[in-house]
Amino acid sequence: MDSLSRRAFTGAMSLSFAAGQAPSDRLKVGVIGCGGRGVGAHIASLMKMKETDNVEVSAVCDVFDKRAKQAAQITGGQAYQDYRELLANKDVQIVVIATPDHWHAQMAIDAASAGKHVYCEKPMAHSVEEAKRVVAKIRETGVKMQVGVQGMCDDSYETANKYVKDGVLGKVVIAQIDYSRNYDGDYWLKPVDPDLKPGVNFNWDMFVGPAQKRPFSAERYFNWIRYFDYSGGVPAGLFVHRVTRIIKSLDLKFPEYGMASGGKFEFTASTAEVPDTINIMLDYPGGPTVMLISSLANDTPVPHVLRGHKATLEFTPTGFTITPQKLYAKQASPIVHKKTGGEDTELHLRNLIRAVRFNEPLKCDVMLGYYGVVACQFGVISQQKRKYLKWDAAAERIVPA
Repeated sequence: MDSLSRRAFTGAMSLSFAAGQAPSDRLKVGVIGCGGRGVGAHIASLMKMKETDNVEVSAVCDVFDKRAKQAAQITGGQAYQDYRELLANKDVQIVVIATPDHWHAQMAIDAASAGKHVYCEKPMAHSVEEAKRVVAKIRETGVKMQVGVQGMCDDSYETANKYVKDGVLGKVVIAQIDYSRNYDGDYWLKPVDPDLKPGVNFNWDMFVGPAQKRPFSAERYFNWIRYFDYSGGVPAGLFVHRVTRIIKSLDLKFPEYGMASGGKFEFTASTAEVPDTINIMLDYPGGPTVMLISSLANDTPVPHVLRGHKATLEFTPTGFTITPQKLYAKQASPIVHKKTGGEDTELHLRNLIRAVRFNEPLKCDVMLGYYGVVACQFGVISQQKRKYLKWDAAAERIVPA
């Protein structure tokens, strides 16, 4: 708290915006992280929701002043470079965290400590230990926290879970899902803004934060997702969206065993540390095996399916279909589910707002966020170490098998 008055921060911590806030009261939102996702998705959605949902973006923050000032011009909110100063603003009731992954946990913990409700982009944390601390803080403070897996606003996954619980699929033994892309030349590579001037309009030390200390690098800032200091690569950036759907559908919690394979197979000259291809297999207690498939060098999709002894459920763009296995074709008929909702940031933000005002259930709460972090970290750690791993349930940590 070196640059922020402890008294001001403690005063902010004493605030508590309990669920059940009157709909007539305008909710004021602070957005931390004003890059592409922060502005293009969150601020864009919140500006549309200003009148329909009675919300206002009253504060914005970014370590790059140019981004903070541009966001302030769009929203009319106060601009900050230090997120702790935004959290000390007593008018802010909800905080959106749209920063690089390595900051998610600490900012969520600090926001909850300051009595703010939290929307935190996925993944909820950069490690299992960080995720555990977030869970503890949310439980301690009682604030609402939505994790930014916006696909949970598609009702297909909670509906699929009802069919699973009713035994329509029989025992589910394999769940398979993918998230692949194809890049030309290099992957996840963005240009460096020449206006960035460390010590003038950019705070490199604040960007690095809890990560390993390194000399200034504009390339690392603009392309943070390519480096393990700040990102988990495909598992944290893409798979978390997919595995959370499987976890929700099957009511899973922690894997029992897991492993990953992959590497930099196509873009061998890339300076990126994270692999361009990675595949993860997770064994949950008693089944199923969850298979997560991805490459950034080939975008041909694979079916998203839950394979049960009695039937197969396949997720589609419009919902899902359930097709009986041949053994059971005479005893059951196909089922088609037409989804409501969708993978939509505005819907996900609205769900948090309604949770704050009316105590409605969150679509992706802190525990679902925790399960997603654990699943993805199995892949990150296994691929890095080339090890088969298991879950230590007593200590809640990933260890060698």
